[in-house]
Amino acid sequence: MDNIIRKIKEYYPVSDNSLNLLKCCFKRQTFPAKTIIIQAGHFDNQVYFIEKGITRSYILHNGKEITTWFSMEGDATCGSWDLYRHKAGFEYVETLEETLTYSISIDKLNDLYKSRIDIANWMRVLQQENFLLLQDIHISRLNLSAQERYEKLIKEYPSIFHRVTLGHIASFLGITQPSLSRIRSSR
Repeated sequence: MDNIIRKIKEYYPVSDNSLNLLKCCFKRQTFPAKTIIIQAGHFDNQVYFIEKGITRSYILHNGKEITTWFSMEGDATCGSWDLYRHKAGFEYVETLEETLTYSISIDKLNDLYKSRIDIANWMRVLQQENFLLLQDIHISRLNLSAQERYEKLIKEYPSIFHRVTLGHIASFLGITQPSLSRIRSSR
């Protein structure tokens, strides 16, 4: 559970006692590659923390998959509506390689927020950082060229190109796969 604990402590100084309480609530799960762990239209009461592996979040628009996010070691993944509105959401989460997770129910996590202020503050900071990252992605799509978005992704997440298909990367960048190939060949 080293990757998860390391990432938690990067965001907030959660006490060892609180970490132990959190770990006691975790359920270890390993998913094969290409497993949909969260499905649009179905309520999922779990937050998944990734120890090893990678997932992608996506939506369906006119029958086409549009990648919205990648989660890797130490990250958490869940359905936004599931977590915040306590109802089925619109997004899918799929493993891209064999993925080891530790999950906790949203209800147990909410109980921990009430009893452990450091856990509540850690999640607040985590969600704040995710919000800022999503805002950055949105602004980049509006203001940067496809070439600039590609270069930014390489700079910020260099390992992603060894773990994710070009089709998923192109979808995330908001471009076609042939356009991504042209950008890559012009470098």
